[in-house]
Amino acid sequence: MDHTTTHDVYREAALNPDKGLCCTTTPVWQLPDLKIPQIMLDMNYGCGSTVNPRDLGGSPSVLYVGVGGGMEVLQFAYFSRRPGAVIGLDVVDEMMSACRRNLDEAETQNAWFQSNFVDLRKGDALQLPIASETIDIAAQNCLFNIFHDDDLRQALSEMYRVLKPRGRLILSDPVCDVEMPDALKNDERLRALCLTGAIPLSAYIARLTSIGFGTIEVRAKRPYRLLSPRHYATDHLIPVESVEICAIKDPVPADGPCVFTGRTAIYFGEASFFNDGRGHTLAQNQPLAVCDKTAGALIGLGRDDLWVSPSTYFYDGGGCC
Repeated sequence: MDHTTTHDVYREAALNPDKGLCCTTTPVWQLPDLKIPQIMLDMNYGCGSTVNPRDLGGSPSVLYVGVGGGMEVLQFAYFSRRPGAVIGLDVVDEMMSACRRNLDEAETQNAWFQSNFVDLRKGDALQLPIASETIDIAAQNCLFNIFHDDDLRQALSEMYRVLKPRGRLILSDPVCDVEMPDALKNDERLRALCLTGAIPLSAYIARLTSIGFGTIEVRAKRPYRLLSPRHYATDHLIPVESVEICAIKDPVPADGPCVFTGRTAIYFGEASFFNDGRGHTLAQNQPLAVCDKTAGALIGLGRDDLWVSPSTYFYDGGGCC
């Protein structure tokens, strides 16, 4: 697939920062002694956040694909304060140069930060210049939705390859459960602007599990854009949402992957607890986060003292598996 249009869009975004290119213009995490240069905020071309402190204990090795203005690589470096701990890749020379300048500026504003904490390299998401099983955390923000299906599978497979066992792939991308018209889906500029390459969340999850990720966490889902007939080649409104996902490189269980979409089970029977015989114990009237697979199994029991919530698409750990 020719990605010339995408490169042109982000070359221009590097040379002439555009705060409106994507929706996130402020850092999600307000961290002690971390100062984000304004230029990084202006160039934060993402649709959510891939930085979560609960992923980042122990000074992990991090790979970030599509560096943008450098805000998230700086945030990752906050947790891994050693030379080369964060590898930032991009294929657009102008974006790499802009990111390097922004990191130099960050060094003047943050006493703890050294620009050599981030190893900037030119590299393609479809052929990562990284050895297999050497990365603890891999991340991308609002990049993979640009790819058509074959390239998306290749990009996800490459991330899987470089991760260590139990490593984590953190993704933030637009998703859309409404069928995208072909005229929009095949408009490469609109795809590059993170508008029309969005696929259904269920399809995104299926691609991750088919590659081999055994655990999927849907951590957040929120409104992102609305494609209206007034402005786009569609005869109906198309709501696009942004999603934050963590895919963990652990073995797929024999009964299928564990996908957490923010469901909760509560037992409210007479006994002090309930055990489903499959390793899940629910204390009386205490919530337990459950994966979709366990939620379905509990509902299938047909008990009148179990309640299982629908998906909230908000998950922050503590699950059943």
